[in-house]
Amino acid sequence: MQAKVLKVHPQDDVIVALTDLKKGEAILFENETYLLQDNVAAKHKFAAKDFAVGDPVTMYGVLVGKAMLPILRGGLISTANLKHAASDYSGRTKQYTWTAPEVSKWQNRTFNGFHRPDGKVGTANYWLFVPTVFCENRNLDIIKEALTKELGYGKSQKYQNQARQLVELYKQSHSADAIASTDFKLYAEEFETRRVFENIDGIKFLTHQGGCGGTRQDSEILSKLLVGYMDHPNVAGVTILSLGCQHLQYDQMQQHIRERNPNFDKPVYFFEQQTSQSEEQLLGDAIKQTFVGLIEANKQTRQPAPLSKLVLGVKCGGSDGFSGISANPALGYAADLVVALGGSVLLAEFPELNGVEQELVDRSVDDETANKFIRLMKGYSAQAQAVGSGFDMNPSPGNIKDGLITDAIKSAGAAKKGGTAPVADVLDYTEPVRKPGLSLVCTPGNDVEATTGKAGSGANIIVFTTGLGTPTGNPVCPVVKISTNTKLAQRMADIIDLDTGDIITGQATIESKGEEILEFCIKVASGEIIPKAVQLGQDDFIPWKRGVSL
Repeated sequence: MQAKVLKVHPQDDVIVALTDLKKGEAILFENETYLLQDNVAAKHKFAAKDFAVGDPVTMYGVLVGKAMLPILRGGLISTANLKHAASDYSGRTKQYTWTAPEVSKWQNRTFNGFHRPDGKVGTANYWLFVPTVFCENRNLDIIKEALTKELGYGKSQKYQNQARQLVELYKQSHSADAIASTDFKLYAEEFETRRVFENIDGIKFLTHQGGCGGTRQDSEILSKLLVGYMDHPNVAGVTILSLGCQHLQYDQMQQHIRERNPNFDKPVYFFEQQTSQSEEQLLGDAIKQTFVGLIEANKQTRQPAPLSKLVLGVKCGGSDGFSGISANPALGYAADLVVALGGSVLLAEFPELNGVEQELVDRSVDDETANKFIRLMKGYSAQAQAVGSGFDMNPSPGNIKDGLITDAIKSAGAAKKGGTAPVADVLDYTEPVRKPGLSLVCTPGNDVEATTGKAGSGANIIVFTTGLGTPTGNPVCPVVKISTNTKLAQRMADIIDLDTGDIITGQATIESKGEEILEFCIKVASGEIIPKAVQLGQDDFIPWKRGVSL
């Protein structure tokens, strides 16, 4: 029988509803009875005691808010009676001891990946097109249209077919009402999709809005990010298109390549429009040279690699009140398994670590690591406050509607996806992963900016938990979607890969789901399973300009 409520941490003074509860209902939990003062929808919380104005409220064992109004025991916790509050933090206060999970059954396991000369291993094999400036986006679009379908990477034509049907009805003089009420069959046009290059998973295009017109700092950050993608283990080679006069120059990118990876040896083809004879020559030469590069890249094949070569990016978005109870802790357990096997885990979204900073500081392996996290976190917070914003403004209307009513509640649950391992390193935006273990990466919470940043730091697989549903993906790093609740998994089956709703119903445990997530990731890393985000072509790429983005 499914439990009706849950207390996440023994010290909590709020209780989570696992199903819809009615006002006046008596809830028996841990030998105490709570008379509900309000209706409490699933994912929301009610008070485990009486609160006076100003009293602190605790969830996940940390401060998540303060009462703005008196709240009776059994009363609904909402934005009307609770305001954001989070504990302050400073340097390390204790030595952290970690008990790693048992991983003997995975000790000799491998995944089939693409081995690079610098020792990294890719979970996919892509060719990358990069513009140095937004002026070249149109040229990339032309190349994309020319290459993708011809090389066997074309997508479904069902929406083009719908548009064709609409045109035919219009030509036949059907009324607007008749057209609007027509039930269209969204069938896909049949065409040969067999790849010309069997060992190339796709050709990706990093169109963006930068490279010129902003600050020199913007161009430098963009350069480092693009270089991170060029250096990514899932990338076999790169074609760069430049206008010529923009801020972001190719020699700047070359310098950043040398700084990031002195052993970088991938083929890079550079074409500059202002030194070419014509646009036709520019595009023709770029397509021809890239095709030759693809012939060579296609010679690379998947080979066994130890699980220590996994670089797991963990992300949540479209979060709900179950995120920190089901999907995030399960992903956190999978993250701990990866760390115990010698792999790397990247936890980002600094605005969504608000309130759990001291825990992460205390888990840092040394003072230098802890102090870098403190510096980046406080600098980011001050930047937001300087323009009249703040981390407390992070929860979206969807988050709030589904139970995440303060940033501290959202953050405490979001941090669970990073597991419990020591913090081995802290990376600023665009810095590459350097050490095995858990690394914190400074990015916004914004779904695409965060995944863009994690891939730029070297994640070769990203697992993304969601309670409300989100179509976010990445051009070069496969993104696995995990639902926090079964209703979402059933309603948006086209984007969800795994469901952790059975943790809520008591049919699965955090540990069993964590193991399932790891097994799924091994198959994705080997190319045996293609995640829904990859199938749907969700190649989202948004560089962070280091302005205020939460």
